[in-house]
Amino acid sequence: MDIEVTDRLISFLIFLPLFFVSLAIHDFAHAFTAFKYGDSTAKNEGRLTLNPIKHIDLFGSIIVPVMSFFSGFALIGWAKPVPVDRRNFKNIYRDDAVVSFAGPLSNFLLALLFTFVLVILVNTSTELTKNNMLLSVVTYGIYLNIFLFLFNLLPIPPLDGSHILFDMFPNKLTAKYLGLGIYGGLILILFIYSPLWTYFSQLISFVVSLLLKFTQL
Repeated sequence: MDIEVTDRLISFLIFLPLFFVSLAIHDFAHAFTAFKYGDSTAKNEGRLTLNPIKHIDLFGSIIVPVMSFFSGFALIGWAKPVPVDRRNFKNIYRDDAVVSFAGPLSNFLLALLFTFVLVILVNTSTELTKNNMLLSVVTYGIYLNIFLFLFNLLPIPPLDGSHILFDMFPNKLTAKYLGLGIYGGLILILFIYSPLWTYFSQLISFVVSLLLKFTQL
C-alpha cells in the first residue's frame, strides 16, 4: 500500500516525537514536584524519569493520535496519569495545587527553551540554521508546548486545571465536578467542537506570536 507523503503527514511525524518528549517532561515535573513535597508514589512506580516510554499510554499516546490523524479528527492524546497521594502532603490543598501546576509550567518553560533555540538559529548564519525543516521543528515545539501549557490549565476534568480549581475552592460542588471521570472527556470533546475552541486557538496563537517576536529582535 502506497502512502502519500503530504504536508499533513510530515507534520504528524514531527508531532509524535515532540509530543512524547513534551509529555514525558510534563509528567516528570508532576512526579518530581510531588516527591519534593513528600509524596513518593510516582517515584515508587517508576514515573520519576524523563524516559518517554515510562509515561506513554498505548491507547492515549499512540492509538488515539494515529486514529485522529487518519480520521481528520483534532490531534489529541494523553499520557498515563501520574499517581499522586495527596495525603502525603503537609499542606494538602496548597501542595497539590503546586504539583498540578508543575506539569503545565514545565511545558511553558520548554516553549521558552525552544524560543531561545529559534533565536539562535535565526540570528546565526550557517548551513544548519538555513535548514527549513529544523526551523519548522523548533517552531512546532513552541506551538505544541504552549498548547499543552494552556490546554492543561483548562478547568475541565481530568486536566490539571480542574485539580487547581478544587485546591483553590475545596467544597462538595468542586469535589463532585473533579470526580466527573469519563464525563470530563465528553466535556472536552464538546469544548473542542464548540465556538469556544476558536477563542482558545486564538489565545494559543497570540502567546506563540509574542514568543516569536523575540526572534525578530
